[in-house]
Amino acid sequence: MKFPNLLSSSKRWKSATAALRVEIGEARMLAAQAAIRQIAAAGVLPRLADAELRVFSQFGDDGIIQYLVRLLDIRPTSFVEFGVENYTEANTRFLLVNDNWRGLILDANQGYMESVRRDSMYWRHDLTAVAAFIDRDNINGLIADQGFRGELGILSVDIDGNDYWVWERIDVVQPSLVIVEYNSVFGSRRAVTIPYDPAFYRTSAHFSNLYWGCSLKALCLLAERKGYAFVGCNSAGNNAYFVCRDRLGPLRPLSAEEGYVESRFRESRDADGNLTFLSGDARRQAIAHLGVVDVESGETVTIGSL
Repeated sequence: MKFPNLLSSSKRWKSATAALRVEIGEARMLAAQAAIRQIAAAGVLPRLADAELRVFSQFGDDGIIQYLVRLLDIRPTSFVEFGVENYTEANTRFLLVNDNWRGLILDANQGYMESVRRDSMYWRHDLTAVAAFIDRDNINGLIADQGFRGELGILSVDIDGNDYWVWERIDVVQPSLVIVEYNSVFGSRRAVTIPYDPAFYRTSAHFSNLYWGCSLKALCLLAERKGYAFVGCNSAGNNAYFVCRDRLGPLRPLSAEEGYVESRFRESRDADGNLTFLSGDARRQAIAHLGVVDVESGETVTIGSL
């Protein structure tokens, strides 16, 4: 009686699935490229969300970025993004593989950065992946040490914590376009952020994972001080877009109230780490007792008072 060669079958299966993943990836890229051409041909869109397209981004930011890069001729073709985890979901990966931009990515997890460096993408493109825990005192050095100084195409900030304080401190690069994550649970009326803590970790700060980052208005005020205009958010209500004022072109600057989008994803957790799926104002009530800094007055206020 002959037995099948299970090892050989396993190898063939792995090879077939790998080939299928490549084909699916190529099909997604072709579909995305066709959609991007249509978006570019449409000219100025009423909302950034109208350009949304997802290939590698968590939500529809790939399309928004492509729209802005083409509409405003964003240059140079370089980016810095931090808080990327293993880079399978990121704001800049499509720019890297589709447009061949040069980039630097940073994440605190060494394993994530090692996995990026093992990917064929890493030798195919001019990408630098660095493992580092970012704070406002080391960020300029981390960027400059990798050869990124002066003019930059895109800066993308998503560290689920000190986002406001870190962007405030960055001056080693001058990006044309800045994308920063905001916490919509903090609302649209007040300019607030978590107090600065260089060791901040959102799950340790509060088990709900809802206490992190800053409000959209805080980012808008900071952007104005740094010479940027707020031009909108994605429809998921987590990423805000800021364009250097001398590159605004046909875009109209928005106020925080005009451009605010409330998030609807439900990532809250209980003390045991289980998802609780809170939405709307219930999220704010869960962290109502915690303090945030009003960046206009410098006072600490409770989230419940927002």
